[in-house]
Amino acid sequence: MKQLNLLITGMHCGACVRRVTAALEKTQGVKIGTVEVGSARLEYDPAQADPASIMASVAKLGFSAAEE
Repeated sequence: MKQLNLLITGMHCGACVRRVTAALEKTQGVKIGTVEVGSARLEYDPAQADPASIMASVAKLGFSAAEE
């Protein structure tokens, strides 16, 4: 498992946190550490996911994600 810290822009409230958390939970190979307004810390299995696909899951919700 590899560690990934994301900076997420566009999140403003608890509902945003829940939406991002739900999207990350559906991403195969991802284990969520924490999701807060503006950031997420997680681990991922490189055999099943990569940072680009994880950030794409967040982008589909209308937020912008970048590696910290």
